[in-house]
Amino acid sequence: MQLQITDVAFGGKGVARANGKAVFVPYVIDEETISASITREHKKFLEADLENIVTASPHRIEPRCPYFGRCGGCVYQHIDYEHQLALKWRQVKETLRRIGGLKEPPMRPFIPSPIEYEYRNRITVHVRDGVVGFFRRESNKLLDIERCPIALNEVNAQLVELRESRPRDGHYTLRAGAAQRVFTQANDAVAAAMLDLVDSLLGSATGTLIDAYCGAGFFSKRLRGRFEKVIGIDWDQHAIAVAREDTNENETYIVADVEAELGARLRSIISPSREGQSAVVVDPPATGLGKMILETLIEQQPTQLIYVSCNPATLARDLARLKNSFSIDSITPLDMFPQTAEIECVAHLKMKTVCDDGERTKVR
Repeated sequence: MQLQITDVAFGGKGVARANGKAVFVPYVIDEETISASITREHKKFLEADLENIVTASPHRIEPRCPYFGRCGGCVYQHIDYEHQLALKWRQVKETLRRIGGLKEPPMRPFIPSPIEYEYRNRITVHVRDGVVGFFRRESNKLLDIERCPIALNEVNAQLVELRESRPRDGHYTLRAGAAQRVFTQANDAVAAAMLDLVDSLLGSATGTLIDAYCGAGFFSKRLRGRFEKVIGIDWDQHAIAVAREDTNENETYIVADVEAELGARLRSIISPSREGQSAVVVDPPATGLGKMILETLIEQQPTQLIYVSCNPATLARDLARLKNSFSIDSITPLDMFPQTAEIECVAHLKMKTVCDDGERTKVR
C-alpha cells in the first residue's frame, strides 16, 4: 500500500496511518511518500517493510555502512545529521508530554556529537559458528561484520585481530586504549560535554554530593573539588575498586545496593541546618529508578537532583512521580550515539520550597 509518513517514533520507525491504524515502517523519514508491504498485524497497529520511495525527503542521504538495513545497530544513517537531532529532540519532548504529563517540558537545545562516525570507543561483538559480528535487525541471527563505521579505527583494528584469531563462540568487548574493564561512556567527546553540563547545572552548590550508580566515579571525580564531601555508591565492586584507586580525603566509595544505601546516606546529610548543601546525581540503567529510590528522594528531598537517563520513557515516568516535590528546571538531550535510536538526557531538578514566616521549608 502507499503511505504518507507523518513522523518518526522513538526507536527509529516511521509512522503512517492506514485502515484506522498506525503503521510503523523502518528506514523512512517524515513527510516521505512510500509504498510498503504489511508484515504483521496487531490489534491497534500494523508493521510494514519499505518497498519503494515514491517521494523522498530532502533529508535523505546515502548510508555509509554496507550493512545498514541488515545490522540491528544503526537506524538513522539514511538521514542527514541535523535532521536526526531534530527528530530525537521531538521524540524526547513528546515522550515527556505523553508519559510524564509535562505539558511544556523545559527542553534545552540538543548537545550534538562533534563526530558523526568513528566515535565509539568500544563495541561488543558476538561469535557463533565462525560468524563474527552483530545481531541482525529484529533477529537473534548474526551478521558477519568486517568493520563498524561508527567505531574508532583502533576498535576496528581489534575487530580485525579478533576475526583472524578464529575465536570461540561467545561475546567480546573491544575497547580503545588500555581502559579499565568497567563501564564508561562510549563517546568521549559527548561524555566530556556531559560533565561540563552537569558541573554548570549545579551552579555554586557545595556541601555533600551523593553520586548514585557512580561506577568508577565518572561524575564524582569531576565534581569532588567543589564539594566538602563526596559519596559514591554502586553495586559493581570492580568499578568501586577503580574509583578507590584515586581518591581525595573528601571522597568515599561504597559497594552496596543503591536503593538501600541512598536512603541511609540522604537521611544522614539532610537537615534544616544544612539546607542548600545537598546534591544527588543519579545515573540509573535503562529501567530507570526503582520505587524505593523515588520514595527516598521525595521524602528526603536533596536541594538539587541531577537525573542522567539513557531511556526517555523511564525518565518521563520517573519525572511524573518527582514533579510534585521538585521543580524541573531543565532537560537537556545529548547525542551520545549518532546514527542510532539511543538518546541520553540530563534532567536538572530543584527542591520545591514555600515561604512560611520568612523561613524556607520543603514541600511535602
